[in-house]
Amino acid sequence: MATTPSPRAAAALTLAQVIGAERSLTDALETTAQPTSLRDRALARELCYGVLRHGLLLQVVYRALVKRPPASDAPLLQSLLLCGLYQLIHLNTPPHAAVGATVAAAAELGLPWAKGFVNGVLRAFQRDAEGLLVRASRADPPAALGCPAWWLSALQAAYPQQWDTVVAAGNTRPPLVLRINRERIRRDDYLVRLNEAGIGASAHAVVAGAVVLDEPQSVETIPGFREGLCSVQDAAAQLAAPLLLADGGLRILDACAAPGGKTGHLLELLAAGGTVTALDKDASRRSRIDENLARLRLSAQVVTGDATLTDDWWDGRPFDRILLDAPCSATGIVRRHPDIKWLRRPADISKLADYQKRLLQALWPLLAPQGRLLYTTCSVLPEENEGVVQTFLAAHPDAREQVLAVDWGEARVIGRQVLPGQNGMDGFYYACLNKVSV
Repeated sequence: MATTPSPRAAAALTLAQVIGAERSLTDALETTAQPTSLRDRALARELCYGVLRHGLLLQVVYRALVKRPPASDAPLLQSLLLCGLYQLIHLNTPPHAAVGATVAAAAELGLPWAKGFVNGVLRAFQRDAEGLLVRASRADPPAALGCPAWWLSALQAAYPQQWDTVVAAGNTRPPLVLRINRERIRRDDYLVRLNEAGIGASAHAVVAGAVVLDEPQSVETIPGFREGLCSVQDAAAQLAAPLLLADGGLRILDACAAPGGKTGHLLELLAAGGTVTALDKDASRRSRIDENLARLRLSAQVVTGDATLTDDWWDGRPFDRILLDAPCSATGIVRRHPDIKWLRRPADISKLADYQKRLLQALWPLLAPQGRLLYTTCSVLPEENEGVVQTFLAAHPDAREQVLAVDWGEARVIGRQVLPGQNGMDGFYYACLNKVSV
């Protein structure tokens, strides 16, 4: 294959890593050769994200068309065909161009024998597109909704009145949202700068420092980004730092901090004399924290360590505030990471909940008396959210929930849940715990 792949070949190679090797889309994009031109790179990314977003139903259609898939290079060939089907169903690519370019990509990928096969499958779809889609939707209703069956059942149980809007929001293209560093520039003034640069944007309706762009942009084109005037961060994620620092707190721990978005936000809001320790157990991701802080012209103590093994990194001095942005299923941000639909398994949820409980158990002793811990996830599954916090509160008489008196999201038994799409935000859960004397 050529050093610089075509968009369809690049997308197929990337998707084969996700579908066949169960790698994350982020990792696959970083390690798979991509087109050099911005236009071709954008098309490759559109194919990757689109196939993963709508691919559960595309896969049902594929299986209806391909009764006996060839064994040779199956994940790669399947990924290429899913790209072809996605173009014919969801993009405005002229059919002859979509089919022709997809067939040509087969040879580029080292599958010249498959050119006729790819052409035949895509032409067969064209002959009965409507019928195939109707039959596929009836055969697998969850796939037609773009949701794994187990996931759909969990959402229906947790949100019987809202599950359909949660699912629909997960299938949308997410907006690009900026967090404005209001210590350096007023949001209204920054909106003027965006307008002068020809970039349409508006102030977020709920989150004070958030700006929503009309269309996604490369960060290279965003005014002041390199100078640290703004950061890319969904509005729901921007809720964390103000909640934690609502009434002070000078010594802060940001546990599970990479890539450092919330660390930067904490530092932007922190009172003079305050310090932030940013902890993450993945040494390879530490550089992301360092890069973000350098761009923002801020500093923190960045530590590599496991939050459940506090003896390995804690200096024994209590923290006034702890932010635990716990690793989770990420079911609230699937619109940004559609590979989650393919990679997450039902058994993962209980394992994640167990780990989240261990994190809370380990970090609580590090919190000073009268201190506050904010537990947050980007999950919409109660087992990882209020279920975890309820178990923790039942075992810790010195922990009290601080009810969040806010005008966003919805109250749960404990904490507050932002559902995907509410006020245009990603799905996030928040619970605030205070340490009291007993």
